[in-house]
Amino acid sequence: MLLALRINVLAKGYSGIRLETLHQLIDAFNASCLSWIPEQGTVGASGDLAPLAHLALGLMGEGKMWSPETGWGDAKYVLEAHNLRPISLEAKEGIALINGTQLITSLGAEAVERAGIIARQADVVAALTLEVLKGTSRAFDAGVQDIRPHKGQGLVARRLRALLHSVMFPSQIAESHRFCNRVQDAYTLRCCPQVHGIVHDTIDFVRGIIVTEMNSATDNPIVFAERNEIISAGNFHGEYPAKVLDYLAIGVHELASMSERRTERLVNSALSELPAFLVKDGGLNSGFMLAHCTAASLVSENKVLCHPASVDSLSTSAGTEDHVSMGGFAARKALQVVRNVERVIAIELLAACQAIEFLRPLKTTIPLEEVYRVVRSSVRPWDKDRFMSPDIDAVTMMLQEEKIWQAVKTHVEEYNAMQHMEMDIFSPTMSVARTAPEHGGSPPPSASTRHSKTSPISSPLPTKRRRQQQNSGDSNSTLKM
Repeated sequence: MLLALRINVLAKGYSGIRLETLHQLIDAFNASCLSWIPEQGTVGASGDLAPLAHLALGLMGEGKMWSPETGWGDAKYVLEAHNLRPISLEAKEGIALINGTQLITSLGAEAVERAGIIARQADVVAALTLEVLKGTSRAFDAGVQDIRPHKGQGLVARRLRALLHSVMFPSQIAESHRFCNRVQDAYTLRCCPQVHGIVHDTIDFVRGIIVTEMNSATDNPIVFAERNEIISAGNFHGEYPAKVLDYLAIGVHELASMSERRTERLVNSALSELPAFLVKDGGLNSGFMLAHCTAASLVSENKVLCHPASVDSLSTSAGTEDHVSMGGFAARKALQVVRNVERVIAIELLAACQAIEFLRPLKTTIPLEEVYRVVRSSVRPWDKDRFMSPDIDAVTMMLQEEKIWQAVKTHVEEYNAMQHMEMDIFSPTMSVARTAPEHGGSPPPSASTRHSKTSPISSPLPTKRRRQQQNSGDSNSTLKM
């Protein structure tokens, strides 16, 4: 990625580099001849000078280099094995190869893409946890989102409604507690649209900045050949990607913060009404106790990693570079936060699937049953303690490969396509606004009165309402229903 981004910068024609040199970089990229580059050593202003110098070093036939055919070796021998010759630099080309933000941006691009992948699936896992904890989907009502119309909030609520809609996708688990006396759920269940929503909006914002940075000329000095002019400016400064990657870490961390608390509810028998730590023979078996400890540890680590690197600056280069971005560290931290979030979500997913075992033979909705099936294709249920790390690794890999999202995607799209007319599911726990009768009129009927004439109380018919929908897709648009 770093080499590709550097080629993209040089190809824009503002760096004062020969076409021959650019072609040599492209040839090395096409042969997957990659220089050894340390992650540390950049302050993120005047570009990522030290890491990019290591990139150039390998292309010059010095230092270390790797390719699929040779593995690691001396750069000159790796290039020779691919019939490539080392770059021989001429005027301006040395500085052209090392000035820019490509280390920050390459790590940031991976972080933001992985963040988007895990954020979508965190919504799915949250829906499964709500279902096995016998929560309500009333908080995800479209009208609730309409009166606070943040883009991400509407997206998440709509996604949760699709996954939990027990008319389109009947759920025996939902029916088993439809007439319970619980009024509302804990915040980590009820507030998913509000908390997950801003994470999605954060990712979208950060992605926009990173894409712009990837396609920018970040060299110095800038050569305007058509104007016959060279300008020493500041496009190398990494403040843009540094700031947004700090923001990304803070945003995506909340997915793990919510997830760990939901896992706590799953393993805590006082909150879940399930066996303690989701295992039979408690005392003999510890079940998910240590898995939850692992999630808690990762969340706590993320809290430290979320301290912004870009608030720091140290003067370098004899006071000339007197403000720097520290973007390299911001990018590294953001990527590590995303990795930790992936594992925390994987642990919640494993716990939610284990919880379903204690609710059988009841079934959940069709899309959530498909999630269960995908997990169980690689990880069997726990009947007693076993080495859990391989299972966490397997499910983390599933999330990284988007298998959980692919399991529900078509069902969510089916729901979206039907939602020119949305069906509300009646629940006696919802509040009905009452007003005093005017001019001798009657007060509005109660919820139970409205439904008792049309169906037995154990099987209420859904109420239908029409709402204009701006966009039928399940992505990147303001959602109104």
